[in-house]
Amino acid sequence: MIKAGIIGGSGYTGGELIRLLLNHPQTEIDFVFSTTRAGTPVSSAHQDLLGQTELLFSGEINPGVDVVFLCLGHGNSTKFLEENAFGDLTKIIDLSNDFRLQADASWNAKTFVYGLPELNKSSIQNATAIANPGCFATAIQLGLLPMAKAGLLDKDVHINAVTGSTGAGVGLSATSHFSWRNNNVSWYKPFTHQHLGEIGESLESFGNGVGKLYFLPNRGNFTRGILATAYTPFDGSLEEAQQLFKDFYADAVYTHVSDDPIHLKQVVNTNQCHIHLHKHEDVLLVTSAIDNLLKGASGQAVQNMNLMFGLEEQMGLQLKAGVF
Repeated sequence: MIKAGIIGGSGYTGGELIRLLLNHPQTEIDFVFSTTRAGTPVSSAHQDLLGQTELLFSGEINPGVDVVFLCLGHGNSTKFLEENAFGDLTKIIDLSNDFRLQADASWNAKTFVYGLPELNKSSIQNATAIANPGCFATAIQLGLLPMAKAGLLDKDVHINAVTGSTGAGVGLSATSHFSWRNNNVSWYKPFTHQHLGEIGESLESFGNGVGKLYFLPNRGNFTRGILATAYTPFDGSLEEAQQLFKDFYADAVYTHVSDDPIHLKQVVNTNQCHIHLHKHEDVLLVTSAIDNLLKGASGQAVQNMNLMFGLEEQMGLQLKAGVF
């Protein structure tokens, strides 16, 4: 059994990670660390776990666990690792943005591999430290990677994506409480979102050149999921584009190309990414959909753990969407 530790387990991603690991046949949760809830039941923060576990939040870590998941706010993972040493054999999976960019990937003799399995599967399998991708970044990259590899993203790419309120985290803010978010839609961080950096590095990794990315993120009046659309000039036929995408994802266990238009309910509560293509005149429209807390965070983290430990990639992630 893999002994796992979770740092920052009281938030949304921590809660989803606990749920996944409790039901993972090869993993045992050794501790869930929290500075604010030590000694209290995990189910007091995550009420969906009532009756599922007797775990208590811990104020101490076990430095000898096999894998540690960092579910901390951006900028806090580096600080935590500087103040808390883990054993040389402990694998690290960080869910913040501290190590995602190439310039930040090396830390204290460790090199964090960017944890997008559809792009870096073999590197993840040999990694000791993983920088888990951002949620918007996952949805957008999966929608554009096949074209980047084929050298077909040399023109401007316009991206519009809407996310649920859980993307803002568990803390209350002016734009996340119910009376503001309900029956409302708004954009934020136009063309400057922090995930653009990691998106650009992945798309440019094929060396084929990438046009300018114009990304407009939106807040949706729902709790979970991301629906992203991206469009760019494309000279080929729709059938050629579909074949390009299906070939690229032929061995991807969680990313699937649909011939029919897609919607969020297909993927919410799963680790799936669904993609649909539409051609209008000389423009290709790519739509991708994920659950921001699973494929966009904790589910992908478990997928990476499976790859790092040589397990079946889908182990513990057989989840069903609620489409009705």
